[in-house]
Amino acid sequence: MNVRKQKLLFLKRFVNDMESFIPTMEVRHLSKGDLWQVRELALQIFPVTYKGIVEEEQIDYMMELFYTPENLVKQFESGQVFLVIDKGGTPSGYASYTLLNEKGEYKLNKIYVDTRLQGKGLGRSLLNDVISRVNTAGGKSLQLNVNKYNKAVGFYKSMGFTVKKEELLDIGRGYFMDDFVMELVL
Repeated sequence: MNVRKQKLLFLKRFVNDMESFIPTMEVRHLSKGDLWQVRELALQIFPVTYKGIVEEEQIDYMMELFYTPENLVKQFESGQVFLVIDKGGTPSGYASYTLLNEKGEYKLNKIYVDTRLQGKGLGRSLLNDVISRVNTAGGKSLQLNVNKYNKAVGFYKSMGFTVKKEELLDIGRGYFMDDFVMELVL
């Protein structure tokens, strides 16, 4: 065997061996009984995401408003579709989306990735999965709300979303969400 063939054979074996070390990513659709996974992830991710953007009391209130087991079930029963992305078999992020109207407009209600894993393609994979599901369902657009000061604004722009408008939402108890409404036309 000549040297060139030996090198190619070595590289092929090396790549095959390395593929077994690369953790796989998988997006899973959640049932009502799986919503506890969203809550567990939210307890880790949500407070870190909003620290420095909103006050700790507002974070606590938003956790209560969006992530108690009862409120997650209500969201599920109202039509939100929940997804989790696993990296190497470990739940590492979540998303949910909803059909807004008969015109085919959808809303991305939530998308969060473990802050230690951000920048590694999980958010992009998860959002691409949502976009694919919305496209398959005949969706015409995907909208989202994002805090104006959240670094994710740049991520959404890189994914093709544009700012449609600004919105100040009263979420109760004197708290507000100061958001951009962004949209991706499909």
